[in-house]
Amino acid sequence: ILHRLGLTPQRPLRRAIEQDPALVEHGRSTAFPAIQREAQACNALILFGDEAGIRSDDHRGTTWGRQGHTPIVPRTGARFSGNRLSAVSAQGDLRFMVHEGTATAATFCEFLERLVTGMERPIFLIVDGHRIHRAKKVQRLVAQLDGKLKLFFLPAYSPQLNPDEWVWNTVKQRVAKAFITSREQLIASARSVLHSLQRTPAKIIGFFRDPDCHYAAV
Repeated sequence: ILHRLGLTPQRPLRRAIEQDPALVEHGRSTAFPAIQREAQACNALILFGDEAGIRSDDHRGTTWGRQGHTPIVPRTGARFSGNRLSAVSAQGDLRFMVHEGTATAATFCEFLERLVTGMERPIFLIVDGHRIHRAKKVQRLVAQLDGKLKLFFLPAYSPQLNPDEWVWNTVKQRVAKAFITSREQLIASARSVLHSLQRTPAKIIGFFRDPDCHYAAV
């Protein structure tokens, strides 16, 4: 009956009930176009940034097996994690930093300093409103960079507006299929996937074509 109604089993997308649709629409129709105009006026590069972690016990995807026989995949029982910060542009740029431990304001500052190194154009970085992005340490660093970097913030509880989310989705999907036995191997695998993405800018550009990324679709 469900098939006849045009329905199929699908993995649902999750949306926070705290998200404000009015703020999302304001961002799409007003805030982001204003950022674009300002960026064009000063020849700035617009990047969307985010940070995320991956765990050894995060397993995704499916495999093949005989009907009625659930496949068994060997894995380590140890639990460890790795983290990364990254930023992407609609032109296919990807910059990233892999690190151990929880991301802090100091970690974010290190990433920002790396981000502006060697850049001849100003950077407009769009991130979520996480407290480490708004920390006083970060504000002081941005002021010291003297116009090389400017931060903008997405509406609260709206990760689907950020194309950089697809970077980590890709990393998690690929790493989760590998046989990982140590933290070093986990980080090396994540770094390998990120380097692979850097060499395929067309895939990064494709992240911006997601119709749900309202900001990037403007």
